[in-house]
Amino acid sequence: MKTKIIQITSGRGPVECCRVVKEVLDIMLESCQQLKFDIKMINEIQGPRKGTLFSAAFMISGATIDAFIAEWKGTIQWISYSPYRKNHQRKNWFIGIEVYDLEHFPEWKEQDIQFQTQRASGAGGQHINTTESSVRAIHIPSGLSVVCADQRSQHQNKKQAVERLKQRYLECQLEQAMKAQQQQWNQHNALERGNPIKVFERKLL
Repeated sequence: MKTKIIQITSGRGPVECCRVVKEVLDIMLESCQQLKFDIKMINEIQGPRKGTLFSAAFMISGATIDAFIAEWKGTIQWISYSPYRKNHQRKNWFIGIEVYDLEHFPEWKEQDIQFQTQRASGAGGQHINTTESSVRAIHIPSGLSVVCADQRSQHQNKKQAVERLKQRYLECQLEQAMKAQQQQWNQHNALERGNPIKVFERKLL
C-alpha cells in the first residue's frame, strides 16, 4: 500500500484563492473517502477570513492512489466572481497541489517510542498529583519528543503523547519532503497558470 502527502496552497494569492483551497480540500477529502483511502490530516493554515485556508496538507494511503494523484497534481483553476469584493471583475483564481513521496522516510512504529514518567503539579502549585502521571514520549529514530500532563491518568497522558508525537513526526516529514523538492516547485511564490490540470466553474460562497 502506497502513502503520499498532498499539499494544497494558495500560492500567496488573494483571499479568493484561500477560499478555493478550502473548497478543493473538501472535494478531495470526500473523493478519498469514497475511494476508501486512509486519510490523515497534517495541518491546515487558516486564511484571512473564516472558511479560508492559506494551505492544507494531508496524508493518504491506498493501493490505487496514483490515479487519484495524477488527476489532481498541478494547478487548479476556479472560475467565479469574488464573494468578498462585489465590484471586482476578476473571476479566475488559481491554487497549486503538490505531492510528496514518503518512501525514503522510516515507517512510523509505536515500538520506536520510549516513555518517561514524572510527577505533575496543578496550577499555582496546588493539588499536586503525587503519582507519576506526566508522560514524556521520545521517538528514538527521529529524536522528536513531546510531554503530556493534561490528564490525571498516566494511561491517558501516554495515549495523548503518542498522538501528538505522530502528528509532529508527520509535520517533520512534510517539511523535509518540501525542502527536497523546493528546486522543482516553490509552493509559496509561483503557480503555473497557463495549463491547469483541473478547472472548476462554480460560485464561491
